Amino acid sequence: MAEETFLSDDFVRKLTAVGEVDILVGVPTYNNRSTIAHVVNAVQLGLVKYFPRERVVIINPDGGSTDGTSEIVTTSSIQDFRSLLSASPLRTIHRITTSYREVDGRGTAWRIIMAAADLLRAKACAVISPDLESVTPEWIEGLVRPVYREQFDLVTPIYHRHKYDGLLVKNIIAPMVRSIYGVKVREPVGGEFGFSGRLACHYLEQDLWHEDFVRSRTEIWMTTGAIVDGFKLCQAFLGPKIHAQKSSSQDIVATIQDALGALFRCMENHESYWLPRTDPPQGVPVFGFEFSSGLEPRRINRKRMLMMFQNGVKQLAPILESILSPETLEQIRQASQLDEKQFRFPDELWVKTIYEFAASYHHSVINREHLLQALTPIYRGRICSVVAEDQRADAEEIEQKLEALCREFERLRPYLVERWARKA
Repeated sequence: MAEETFLSDDFVRKLTAVGEVDILVGVPTYNNRSTIAHVVNAVQLGLVKYFPRERVVIINPDGGSTDGTSEIVTTSSIQDFRSLLSASPLRTIHRITTSYREVDGRGTAWRIIMAAADLLRAKACAVISPDLESVTPEWIEGLVRPVYREQFDLVTPIYHRHKYDGLLVKNIIAPMVRSIYGVKVREPVGGEFGFSGRLACHYLEQDLWHEDFVRSRTEIWMTTGAIVDGFKLCQAFLGPKIHAQKSSSQDIVATIQDALGALFRCMENHESYWLPRTDPPQGVPVFGFEFSSGLEPRRINRKRMLMMFQNGVKQLAPILESILSPETLEQIRQASQLDEKQFRFPDELWVKTIYEFAASYHHSVINREHLLQALTPIYRGRICSVVAEDQRADAEEIEQKLEALCREFERLRPYLVERWARKA
């Protein structure tokens, strides 16, 4: 059994009182009062509808909420399941909450969930984000069934997204994982995952839980680690992913630092796996019925994005000179001089830019935090171009464009390998 000394005594006592379970669902929270009742009730309905005979538990690691979130988790209940389903629970759905410090990062919550799964010998686990308005009972089936019935080890999500949603994943993370690790995973950093008890034990044995990139972006470490260590992956279509409205938009600078910093660190940890790899990327099985539905329009201010790109290229010139090759930087400079109608950031230039940033990160040509910050205005330029090109594109055309971008990442993979191996 993996080491669980970081769990509180009270939490361990509650887990021990529950005993062994078949399925464990984790819902990490931090001040999610407005949405958590819906999420917990959707989880309960999913467990009763699709796994009525199994022993189940909901685990809630809370990062110190001050709005009563944890209390809602433990008290939220469905009085009459038959009014919503044609079934009633045959077993008790246990709910256990424990606290941790939010400043320790989401990785701490994931570690608590996995340690609980190990202690309770759970066969299948799922993690659900606490701030979703779109979660349904079917998400539990999608994330758990492939593990519990089909013996997969990791289930990554597929969401029905607006064409301007998830642009960081579409333009960098998913194509990079496909090119570098050789697996076609649409959402390597989705907030919802399913995983086996066996995989949870494997993660718990890793000596990386105190690393910043694991604590801040656990999902990318989990996905790439499962690929490298030979676990069985699949994907589950969940439908639209709609977060509750936030008071302010997420800081793209921090998002890029966390997500790409974690991806680049994983590349360093796994370089003995991916550097010599030459086989073409492999597809991953998909469970669930994929469908389209109306999505709330997303608006992106192209003019503002272009202006921030142009200013960034000008102001960060000395930093970019140390990161990018002269040829790549010159092409970016030329693009920055175009007006809004003419401006485009082509796929080949974009892929070379990202690969050069990855290699420069690896060689620590400058402070890594500053390097990732310097990517932000370049990313804004790319998104400005994508929005301009995709304005009238339908879903099929968008998929074709994303596939073309992924193939460009694959085609230029030797370029990354060469720059990665080059001495700084």
